[in-house]
Formats: sequence, structure tokens, C-alpha cells
Amino acid sequence: MYVDVNEKSTEYLSTLEKGLAVLKSFSRERKAMNLTQVAQVTSLSPAVVRRCLLTLEHLGYVTKVDSRFSLAPSVLSLASLFNETYGLDETIRPALQRLRESTGDSASFTVLQSSDVLYLCHVSAERSIRLQANTGTRYPALVTSTGRCILSGLNDQALRAFIESHPPAQYTHRTTVSGEALFDKVRAVNRDGYALISDELDYGITSLAVPIIIPRRGIVGAVNSSAQTQRINLDDFSVKRAVAVAEAAEDITKILSAVPDLLDVLS
Repeated sequence: MYVDVNEKSTEYLSTLEKGLAVLKSFSRERKAMNLTQVAQVTSLSPAVVRRCLLTLEHLGYVTKVDSRFSLAPSVLSLASLFNETYGLDETIRPALQRLRESTGDSASFTVLQSSDVLYLCHVSAERSIRLQANTGTRYPALVTSTGRCILSGLNDQALRAFIESHPPAQYTHRTTVSGEALFDKVRAVNRDGYALISDELDYGITSLAVPIIIPRRGIVGAVNSSAQTQRINLDDFSVKRAVAVAEAAEDITKILSAVPDLLDVLS
């Protein structure tokens, strides 16, 4: 589901927004930062950042060593709450595990969050891959197979507006950045029933996804299977993998239809 995050009610808490922005400013590339660095990343004033960091430190979500702040292990509890509340390990994960067992490659279930796809459940293959995905990982929707599947549910006007508002970076020489080309590739999902990307987000990664379509609700997410590009024949991959991923999508559709409380928060 695509939600315009710029639509804010009169009860919108900007203070909470700033605190979450500070929390999300940390990453693999920015494990530890001082106050000034956090302010630069978040575009917030140093005074606001200082209050946010001290509050988060008091709550146990960040820790401070000398003048540098880092995420504390307690932040993991926030990610696990959704999984535990809706029982993803008992509902979605088994279908992804069956997909991995039938293909030998990793499988994921994602939803759309702003301009990104958010991984709600992921099952890894027993092979290393340059871009690792875990629960909570986000990637730009337009350069992912699951993102293009979910966006295929938008009408033409909304899709063009999304592409214009969130133009992708040139991650590799194969990344599609042309607005018209992106529009055509997303619309191809409506024709083919799946999206295929190869070496667009990073070299060596080929992924095929199928949308999760719930009757009377539309597209609520997508499931994919990702392989190492050098290990596959692209034409053969698209034909055979589409069948396996479609079967997993059908399984997850049935699962979600039987779990209305989880479906309500996704659609």
C-alpha cells in the first residue's frame, strides 16, 4: 500500500518524528557518530539532536562512548515486536522456506514503506551474496523486483507521480533510471504477472518477484526469490522461477486471507 507520508494530521507529533529520524540515522556505514554528525545526517539542529540522543540514551536505545553515540542492543526489541505480535515465523516464514527448498535460493516477503520496500520476512540461502537482506532491511522500491510488483497496483497517474518523486540512483550501469523505462517495466508486471531485475540494485543479484493480491484489497506486498547472476541462465530462470514464486505467492495469499489482523495492517 502506498501512503503519502506528507499528509499530516493536526495531531502529528513532530517531536516523535525527529526522535525516530535520529534513531534511523545510524547504519552499517555510520555505526558511531557524534552530535554534529547526527545533525548533518538528519538535517536537524544540534540542540534538537542533543535532546533526542539523551532521551534515547536514557531509554536504552543508544549508548555513548566518549563523544560518540551508537545504537544499543535494546533497539532490536522494536524490530521483534511486529514479528512476535503477528507471528510471522509461524505464518509467512514456512512458505518462504518451502520456496527456498525448491529453488536453493533466498526468498523474501516485502511491503511498501514510503519509497522503499521493507523486508518483513526473509529466508537466506546457504551462499554469500553482496547485499544481504534481513527483517527490517529497506531498499528503493523502483530498483527491486518486489517494489515494482507492489507499485504495479497504482494507476498510471499515481505511478508516474511516484517515479517523479522518487527517482532512483544509478547503482550499477544496468540500473534503470529513465522515468518512461521504469513506468514500462512496472506496467509489464500487469502483463507478465511478475517482475525480474538483474544487476540493477547491485552486480551479481538477479531477483524475480510476484505480487500478493488479496481480493477486494488489492496488492498488499510481494514475494521474491533471489539468485546469484553468474549461477543462472536468465531466460531459463525467468520461466522456471516464475512458477515457483507464483506458488509461494498463492500460499501467502491464502495465509494472509486467514489472518485478518495481519492483513489489516498491511492493506
